[in-house]
Amino acid sequence: MLADIKIKNILFLDIETVPCAPNFEDLDTTFQTLWAEKTAWHRKEEYSPSEFYKLKAGVMAEFAKIICISVGYLFIEKGENHLRIKSFYGDDEKQIISDFNTLLNAQFNKKQHQLCAHNGKEFDFPFIARRTLINRLKLPKLLDIAG
Repeated sequence: MLADIKIKNILFLDIETVPCAPNFEDLDTTFQTLWAEKTAWHRKEEYSPSEFYKLKAGVMAEFAKIICISVGYLFIEKGENHLRIKSFYGDDEKQIISDFNTLLNAQFNKKQHQLCAHNGKEFDFPFIARRTLINRLKLPKLLDIAG
Protein backbone atom coordinates (compact mmCIF):
# COMPACT_ATOMS: atom_id res chain seq x y z
CA MET A 1 0.00 0.00 0.00
CA LEU A 2 2.79 2.47 0.82
CA ALA A 3 4.37 1.80 -2.56
CA ASP A 4 1.22 3.21 -4.19
CA ILE A 5 1.54 6.58 -2.43
CA LYS A 6 3.27 9.30 -4.40
CA ILE A 7 5.29 11.43 -1.99
CA LYS A 8 4.58 14.58 -4.04
CA ASN A 9 0.89 14.25 -3.11
CA ILE A 10 1.51 14.48 0.62
CA LEU A 11 1.41 17.68 2.64
CA PHE A 12 3.29 17.22 5.92
CA LEU A 13 2.13 19.50 8.72
CA ASP A 14 2.34 20.37 12.38
CA ILE A 15 0.38 22.86 14.44
CA GLU A 16 1.18 24.81 17.59
CA THR A 17 -1.63 25.75 19.94
CA VAL A 18 -2.10 27.80 23.10
CA PRO A 19 -5.04 28.39 25.44
CA CYS A 20 -7.41 31.18 24.35
CA ALA A 21 -6.84 32.92 27.67
CA PRO A 22 -3.66 32.79 29.77
CA ASN A 23 -5.52 31.62 32.90
CA PHE A 24 -8.86 30.08 33.79
CA GLU A 25 -9.74 33.23 35.72
CA ASP A 26 -9.33 35.28 32.52
CA LEU A 27 -12.17 33.38 30.80
CA ASP A 28 -15.61 34.93 30.95
CA THR A 29 -18.02 33.20 33.31
CA THR A 30 -19.79 31.33 30.49
CA PHE A 31 -16.52 29.76 29.32
CA GLN A 32 -15.49 29.01 32.91
CA THR A 33 -18.74 27.07 33.35
CA LEU A 34 -18.32 25.29 30.00
CA TRP A 35 -14.73 24.36 30.88
CA ALA A 36 -15.74 23.00 34.28
CA GLU A 37 -18.55 20.93 32.74
CA LYS A 38 -16.51 19.60 29.81
CA THR A 39 -13.56 18.57 31.97
CA ALA A 40 -15.40 17.28 35.07
CA TRP A 41 -14.94 13.62 34.15
CA HIS A 42 -11.26 14.04 33.27
CA ARG A 43 -10.46 16.13 36.32
CA LYS A 44 -12.31 13.89 38.76
CA GLU A 45 -11.37 15.24 42.18
CA GLU A 46 -7.65 15.55 41.48
CA TYR A 47 -7.68 19.04 39.99
CA SER A 48 -9.69 22.20 40.25
CA PRO A 49 -10.95 23.65 36.95
CA SER A 50 -8.24 26.32 37.22
CA GLU A 51 -5.42 23.80 37.74
CA PHE A 52 -6.65 21.57 34.93
CA TYR A 53 -6.94 24.58 32.59
CA LYS A 54 -3.20 25.19 32.95
CA LEU A 55 -2.52 21.55 32.07
CA LYS A 56 -4.93 20.91 29.19
CA ALA A 57 -6.57 24.03 27.77
CA GLY A 58 -3.98 24.38 25.02
CA VAL A 59 -4.95 21.07 23.43
CA MET A 60 -8.74 21.36 23.58
CA ALA A 61 -9.98 23.11 20.43
CA GLU A 62 -12.93 24.78 22.14
CA PHE A 63 -10.62 26.52 24.61
CA ALA A 64 -7.44 26.99 22.56
CA LYS A 65 -6.28 28.66 19.39
CA ILE A 66 -3.77 27.93 16.66
CA ILE A 67 -0.72 30.18 16.62
CA CYS A 68 1.26 28.37 13.93
CA ILE A 69 0.70 25.86 11.15
CA SER A 70 3.89 24.66 9.49
CA VAL A 71 3.76 22.64 6.29
CA GLY A 72 6.24 20.95 4.03
CA TYR A 73 6.02 19.10 0.76
CA LEU A 74 8.43 17.34 -1.56
CA PHE A 75 8.70 17.99 -5.28
CA ILE A 76 11.01 17.30 -8.19
CA GLU A 77 12.40 20.14 -10.26
CA LYS A 78 14.93 19.65 -13.05
CA GLY A 79 15.40 16.04 -11.97
CA GLU A 80 16.30 16.97 -8.39
CA ASN A 81 14.33 16.38 -5.18
CA HIS A 82 13.35 19.49 -3.23
CA LEU A 83 11.59 20.24 0.04
CA ARG A 84 9.52 23.39 0.44
CA ILE A 85 8.56 24.52 3.93
CA LYS A 86 6.11 27.27 4.86
CA SER A 87 4.77 28.46 8.21
CA PHE A 88 1.56 30.36 8.80
CA TYR A 89 1.81 32.19 12.12
CA GLY A 90 0.86 35.31 14.05
CA ASP A 91 -1.69 36.75 16.44
CA ASP A 92 -4.69 36.45 14.10
CA GLU A 93 -5.83 32.82 14.21
CA LYS A 94 -8.51 33.37 11.59
CA GLN A 95 -5.90 34.67 9.13
CA ILE A 96 -3.54 31.77 9.89
CA ILE A 97 -6.27 29.24 9.17
CA SER A 98 -7.53 31.16 6.14
CA ASP A 99 -4.04 31.25 4.61
CA PHE A 100 -3.52 27.54 5.32
CA ASN A 101 -6.92 26.70 3.82
CA THR A 102 -6.05 28.74 0.72
CA LEU A 103 -2.96 26.56 0.26
CA LEU A 104 -5.06 23.39 0.65
CA ASN A 105 -7.72 24.60 -1.77
CA ALA A 106 -5.20 25.79 -4.36
CA GLN A 107 -2.55 23.07 -4.33
CA PHE A 108 -3.82 20.07 -2.33
CA ASN A 109 -7.42 19.71 -3.46
CA LYS A 110 -7.44 16.51 -5.52
CA LYS A 111 -8.48 13.00 -4.50
CA GLN A 112 -4.87 11.78 -4.55
CA HIS A 113 -3.72 14.44 -2.06
CA GLN A 114 -3.14 13.43 1.54
CA LEU A 115 -2.18 15.06 4.82
CA CYS A 116 0.50 13.63 7.11
CA ALA A 117 1.18 14.63 10.71
CA HIS A 118 2.31 12.97 13.89
CA ASN A 119 -0.99 12.02 15.56
CA GLY A 120 -2.76 13.98 12.80
CA LYS A 121 -6.02 12.03 12.76
CA GLU A 122 -6.38 12.30 16.52
CA PHE A 123 -5.18 15.88 17.04
CA ASP A 124 -3.99 18.15 14.22
CA PHE A 125 -6.68 17.50 11.59
CA PRO A 126 -9.72 17.64 13.91
CA PHE A 127 -8.23 20.62 15.77
CA ILE A 128 -7.76 22.60 12.56
CA ALA A 129 -11.24 21.60 11.38
CA ARG A 130 -12.87 22.68 14.66
CA ARG A 131 -11.01 25.98 14.74
CA THR A 132 -11.92 26.53 11.07
CA LEU A 133 -15.60 26.18 11.92
CA ILE A 134 -15.32 28.25 15.12
CA ASN A 135 -13.80 31.03 13.02
CA ARG A 136 -16.70 30.67 10.55
CA LEU A 137 -14.48 29.67 7.67
CA LYS A 138 -15.32 27.11 5.00
CA LEU A 139 -13.85 23.69 5.67
CA PRO A 140 -11.48 22.55 2.87
CA LYS A 141 -12.33 19.21 1.26
CA LEU A 142 -9.12 17.60 2.54
CA LEU A 143 -10.09 18.39 6.14
CA ASP A 144 -13.68 17.21 5.81
CA ILE A 145 -12.95 13.86 7.48
CA ALA A 146 -16.01 13.57 9.73
CA GLY A 147 -17.70 10.81 7.76
